[in-house]
Parts: sequence; C-alpha cells; structure tokens
Amino acid sequence: MSLFPADLEQTAQALIADFSKRGLTIATAESCTGGLIAGLLTEIAGSSAVVDRGYVTYSNQAKMDMLGVPATTLETYGAVSRETALAMAHGALYRSGASLAVAVTGIAGPGGGSAEKPVGLVHLAAMARTGKTLHKAIRLGDLGRETVRLETIRTAIAMLSSLVQPSA
Repeated sequence: MSLFPADLEQTAQALIADFSKRGLTIATAESCTGGLIAGLLTEIAGSSAVVDRGYVTYSNQAKMDMLGVPATTLETYGAVSRETALAMAHGALYRSGASLAVAVTGIAGPGGGSAEKPVGLVHLAAMARTGKTLHKAIRLGDLGRETVRLETIRTAIAMLSSLVQPSA
C-alpha cells in the first residue's frame, strides 16, 4: 500500500519508467513538501536508476548551506519567491550529478502566510542541464496543509515531465 494517492503514484511510475529509458536522473530540493517529492519517486520500484538525491532545506540556513542559495536572494525576495526557487533548483542540479532538478518553496499552512504571501502560495522551479528552466507559482489558498503539499507534488512531477518534452 502506498502512502500517496493512486493517481499520483501512477504519474510517478510513468515518469520513472520514461526517465529510466532516457537515462535521466533527478535531484529534488524541497522546503514546504519536506522530502515528499523524493518520497513519492522512491516509492516506485526501479527508482534508484533515476533518483540521484534529495535535499530537504526547510530553513533559510539549509538553503544557503546545502544548495548555495545566496543570502542576498533570501533577504531581498524571501524564502517563498521565484528567485529562491530558481536558486534552489540551480543548487540541486549543480551540487549533484543529476540531469534534472526540481525545487519547491512555499507556505503550506495553516499559519505563516501574509497578505503578500498567503497560505497556499508555492513557487516551483525545474531545471535541466540542457539549460531549459521552468518556473511556476501556484496559489492554492488555505486548503489545508496536506492538500497544499499534494498539489505541489503533482505540479513538481508535471514540471519534471515538461522539461524533457520538445518545445512547442
């Protein structure tokens, strides 16, 4: 029995199979999901061929120490920002041997939000060694911590898949 919803596990299974055939590897950099993206991916048999490593960087200090996120980025834009998500993805990609990286930083709730950055705001970034980079901000609202985290995982997996699709 999986810890994750069946549809999410099926999506991860398809991603692992596709990336395994392509010889692609993944690194994750997670704040608000606390390692759940890596957890979902490693729930799949055969994931060791694809998952290189995962960074759980909940604190700003961890983002700086483990991923090389500049202190000035955190001071200027905050932990929950496009700039921080991109810096996290860059750090995960270049501090690992992975082909692709995905990073998430957000406010899962129930507290911690503000008018400018409300509960349910998540910034995601995905980056490939080819240079292709994606960013997405999602505003889920105060749907509950579990829902915000699960929807963030869904979006992250979709972004990883998008990185390897031909550009339209």
